[in-house]
Amino acid sequence: MVKQKPTFEAIEPDFGHSFTYQRFDEHKLNKNNVWHYHPELELVYVNGGSGKRQIGSHVSYYTNGDLILIGSNLPHCGFTDALTGNTSETVVQMKVDFLGPDFFNLPEMKKIQSLFSKASGGIAFSGKTKRKIGDKMEVLEYQTDFQRLLSILNILNELGNSDDMRLLNAEGFSFTTDVKDNDRINIVFNHVKNNFREEITLEEISSMVSMTIPSFCRYFKKITNKTFIQFVNEYRLVHASKLLAEKPMSITEVCFECGFNNFSHFNKSFKAFTGQNPSEYRNELKTVLV
Repeated sequence: MVKQKPTFEAIEPDFGHSFTYQRFDEHKLNKNNVWHYHPELELVYVNGGSGKRQIGSHVSYYTNGDLILIGSNLPHCGFTDALTGNTSETVVQMKVDFLGPDFFNLPEMKKIQSLFSKASGGIAFSGKTKRKIGDKMEVLEYQTDFQRLLSILNILNELGNSDDMRLLNAEGFSFTTDVKDNDRINIVFNHVKNNFREEITLEEISSMVSMTIPSFCRYFKKITNKTFIQFVNEYRLVHASKLLAEKPMSITEVCFECGFNNFSHFNKSFKAFTGQNPSEYRNELKTVLV
């Protein structure tokens, strides 16, 4: 059994900076792939490629890059790895009050203030917004610190005015500020991430966080608004989506590689989750990616 400690990421901007900017590419990979959380908001642009989103209790598969805003203390996993196929990844992290306690209370900042509130459950942007803001985030590499600050404000304002957004935990995700609960949910998320291919029993997972099965079930549903079984199955199905898109594996192989031990149940679950059976999903994705 893999038991991974939860990760709190301490982010300290370089001296003289109010925010953190990082750029990753084939020569500098983003290796922060464990479940983690931090007080800072995080804006991520993945230029091209495809991979998994794992934010709060939400799991999904993205193609043709991604643009995501993650709220304060919302647990998430890295979005890229060596197989993503992206050109680059740009990450900006900042505290909610990185420009002072009252700055975003100004009347001109109402859209950004509302954006920060929505980001508490995670936001994915698409369409024209993803392309336009993605280009602006790529340009940050060539700007001075002052130019970057102005660009970040401009980017946040445009995101606050965009309709091309999807709330990733719209059904609710209550991540308490209590350190004990933060650690507990991260133990659960990390264990699922590392062991979803195997059977994970309620007895096993509740024991890992020192709870009875009924108490754990109530706790997990309260935090994620999902049952634990639902969360694990969704994680497996998103991984199946990734394999169907990226690997020349048979659908039967995908089924068992994702932790399902019944092919009929896998087919039924996949169609309920995506609206298509695995064959239809793979064929449609081929036409999109051609």
